[in-house]
Amino acid sequence: MFEKFSLAALKAEVSTMLEENPNLHAVLIAEKLGVSEGEIILALPEELVTHIAGEHAQAILEALPAWGMMTTIVHSMGSIFEVKAPFPKGKEARGYYNLMGKAGEMHGHLKLDRVSDVVLVSKPVQGNPSYFIGFLADNGECIFKIYLGRDEKRQLISEQVEKFNALKQAFVGEKV
Repeated sequence: MFEKFSLAALKAEVSTMLEENPNLHAVLIAEKLGVSEGEIILALPEELVTHIAGEHAQAILEALPAWGMMTTIVHSMGSIFEVKAPFPKGKEARGYYNLMGKAGEMHGHLKLDRVSDVVLVSKPVQGNPSYFIGFLADNGECIFKIYLGRDEKRQLISEQVEKFNALKQAFVGEKV
């Protein structure tokens, strides 16, 4: 990561772009600057992102099934896949963290050794508060994101925001 721009230079560029248009998504900024989404997320202003070492990914994933309904998003080659369901329980076996969702929930096999960084992002989207937990690879690609859930009135689920902020506080100052 940070081959085209240093982290400091990218932070300055991202800050300028967000001042001009605070609704820009990290993916769009990455496309404009020719860098990875992960580089942009790590270059967001500090009040928007908490950076956690990837070694904590499994512990974070193990806590999520108790959070309730959330939206998991995977970007792949320009396509976007979303699953709106509680994040499933998982267990480690054969080099993977295996997600064991019920029917209609997410199933899958995560290579946790490829998660270099976990990011907790609190960035408004079109004027509305938005929170996600992102799992990044060492090349800066975003493996997947988990967005906090919303109720039937499209309001964030307050208990999840509290859990997100508690997770954030637990890792303040944690850097790779």
